[in-house]
Amino acid sequence: MVESYLKGLFGLEGQTAVVIGGAGVLGGALCRGLSGAGAHVVVGDVAEEPCQKRVEELAQSGGSASYALVDVTSRKSIEDLLAAAVQQKGRVQILVNCAGVNAANDFLEATDADWDRVLTINLRAVFQACQIFGQHMIDAGGGAIVNIGSVTSHLPLSRVFAYSASKAGVLNLSRNVAQEFATKGVRVNCICPGFFPAEQNRRVLTPERVDSIMRGTPMKRFGEADELVGALLLLVSSTGGQFITGTHINVDGGFTAAWF
Repeated sequence: MVESYLKGLFGLEGQTAVVIGGAGVLGGALCRGLSGAGAHVVVGDVAEEPCQKRVEELAQSGGSASYALVDVTSRKSIEDLLAAAVQQKGRVQILVNCAGVNAANDFLEATDADWDRVLTINLRAVFQACQIFGQHMIDAGGGAIVNIGSVTSHLPLSRVFAYSASKAGVLNLSRNVAQEFATKGVRVNCICPGFFPAEQNRRVLTPERVDSIMRGTPMKRFGEADELVGALLLLVSSTGGQFITGTHINVDGGFTAAWF
């Protein structure tokens, strides 16, 4: 009885989920969660070998998965990703925007190239994917979009100026698009992770910075990537999360609570 009840609330059988950035650490955990809930997962990322490995991992766990390469700096490539997913499965009900990069500099050392690269991948690509997949979902009868923000969506952190600005933009954009899509059957929300060690932030995590993070995190530890899955399943579920749009969930061990 419990299993059938939870499947009714959060099961994703028969749905297709595209995870942009699905070959990464956090994206991989989100792929596993969606697959475990019954969705067919299309892994979208820039390099073929990591995508293949992710698909193999999901298949070994009994899930259904495929991949399509995408360069999020190109609108045409994002359009091609949607076309590939539709060709494979006919329709996309779920989009997760998880691609992201960072650049660690003192402010006066930050370059235009750093700024443009981070804002293009972290923010402009989310804008474009929400447009492209959002139109598809509206035309197809509905869907759910989850964008991955950050604690820096709320709090500017030193030495990651472009990243902080981009993630603040992701949260603002998510709220704005949610209003636009609210009567069109498409829900848009944001997950704001705290500190989850991944390739993009290892350069920033000096011993001094780790000490500062731990002092500001009431749970006194880093997050594990799979700890994002519960929030994701709530936000993409057409039953459990059907009245949730335009909001965000902080998954940060209390970091934002401690600072406010």
